[in-house]
Amino acid sequence: MSKRILITGGAGFIGSHLARHFAEQAEVTVLDDLRSGYARNLEGVRCRFLPGSILDDVALKQAIAGAEEVYHLAAMVSVPESVAKPAECAELNTEGTRRVLDAALAAGALKVVLASSAAIYGDNPTTPKLESMPPEPKSPYAETKLAGEMLLEQYRAAHGLGTASLRFFNVFGPQQDPRSAYAAAVPIFIAKALRDEPIGIHGDGGQTRDFIHVADIVGALAYAGHSKDMSGTYNVGYGQSQSILALAQEIIQLTGSKSKIEHLPPRAGDVRHSLASTERLRSSGWKPQSSVSAGLAETVHYFRRLKA
Repeated sequence: MSKRILITGGAGFIGSHLARHFAEQAEVTVLDDLRSGYARNLEGVRCRFLPGSILDDVALKQAIAGAEEVYHLAAMVSVPESVAKPAECAELNTEGTRRVLDAALAAGALKVVLASSAAIYGDNPTTPKLESMPPEPKSPYAETKLAGEMLLEQYRAAHGLGTASLRFFNVFGPQQDPRSAYAAAVPIFIAKALRDEPIGIHGDGGQTRDFIHVADIVGALAYAGHSKDMSGTYNVGYGQSQSILALAQEIIQLTGSKSKIEHLPPRAGDVRHSLASTERLRSSGWKPQSSVSAGLAETVHYFRRLKA
């Protein structure tokens, strides 16, 4: 009999890729209230989809029954939205995580893996970012992700529940929404490039990020879920930095676009450089299977098909 897994937030960008990954090897349940996800992301994916919130104890109990592994991705995922709605962010991200952990304990789950974020490092200019660095969260979103990590560690220590938290760096890939008010750079740049529209970059474009293809985020989540030895917090990136300007230029080249790059005023509070130290994750045995260039090619192909 195949194992059962629960993915909270499984209709979102990353969650739906994770559901697709597990669909042929496990009984997958997705719990998602479609706050920021889309049911269409799960089209063609063999899973049980339960529309509902992690804050609904009845829905959560139904979704988690029999699950051996729980991948907790449901959250308020936008930093600007968290600043505008801090109480709602705390309720969903912190209290929601506590409820998932309680439900996992009650259901006899073996492992809970939390989708956390590099936002926890804040504006600290030190690179690469090490898991041992003092956290400096600068937003309610980052504060609640840190609180979630601490809750997982508490439940591991107090109850023996298997837990691990993965701090994602700059994730990109197919199904990322360029129309969202809080959309990431990669889908926006690709969408504009395919329409030959100007691509706006804040400042000189010299700010760097550690971009990682969603396929490798999925691989890291799955690895953490079935590894008995992995606990605590791990960065998930490639450990390579790329400037925003170089990213835009690569996308223009990949798409054969006539887009021009426009330099906009710098954004207040933008971190200049972000780079993951991936030594801890790699020493656990995980290895990336993709790359930025392969991921960009796949993502461009996806958006080109959408446009056709």
